[in-house]
Amino acid sequence: MPMLNAADLLAMFGMEPQQAIGYLQSKGFEITWDWHEADAAIHARAFTVAKAARLDLLEDIRNALIDNFRGGKTLRDFQRELTPLLQAKGWWGKQIIVDSAGNAEKVQLGSPRRLATIYQTNAQSAYMSGRYRSAMAAVKTHPYWMYIAINDSRTRPSHRALNGKVFRWDDPIWQYILPPNGFNCRCRFIALTEREVKARGLNIESSEGNISFKTIDAGVNKRTGEINTSRVVVLRTTDAAGKAIVFSPDAGFSGMPMQSLLRDR
Repeated sequence: MPMLNAADLLAMFGMEPQQAIGYLQSKGFEITWDWHEADAAIHARAFTVAKAARLDLLEDIRNALIDNFRGGKTLRDFQRELTPLLQAKGWWGKQIIVDSAGNAEKVQLGSPRRLATIYQTNAQSAYMSGRYRSAMAAVKTHPYWMYIAINDSRTRPSHRALNGKVFRWDDPIWQYILPPNGFNCRCRFIALTEREVKARGLNIESSEGNISFKTIDAGVNKRTGEINTSRVVVLRTTDAAGKAIVFSPDAGFSGMPMQSLLRDR
């Protein structure tokens, strides 16, 4: 078995935990009422949790994530340690909340399910930022990126259809489909050498002529009745059997937040 060189190790492993922590620490805070108020550009620069309308709550949640990454802890650890703190501050369960405009609404604040979504989405984004930085540092030796989906019953069919797709690192499609591509998305990508691509018999695709965009509904503002929209990419390709497939990320995820952040630094 050939020895791995520094570029191989960087592309395969990098220093994702440390980089993930740095990604979270570098963000500011953004107070939002609904999740669709923050698009990919905001997520690139700010940590936000819908209806966490106090700065100290956002700090508590982000600090709990950072502590979780540093300690190599689990989702259950995150829920167990953060729950009593949020309960003590009154951010828990279903409550009638009055917003800054004086509108009252019954909303779901903290819950085990919400903490799971917060944890999984932020952890995926943070770890993908580390993987992205490592992959970018190794593009000379590992210029091909392969999309990886978890093939189980919880995987979205459209995400599963992209599993094994290979594009060059500089193909424009990576600006829009780098995971996560929705809440609780577990997809990732790996960087490959030309030799690895050939050894696996993989096909290198190009998105040229196969990308378009569409505007989709992103939920209704219950206070105003306004329909929120989101612009997402549309990728047309084929699956392993040659069947035509169309892929679009979920509303609010058509972008590469970590790339935007890294380019600003």
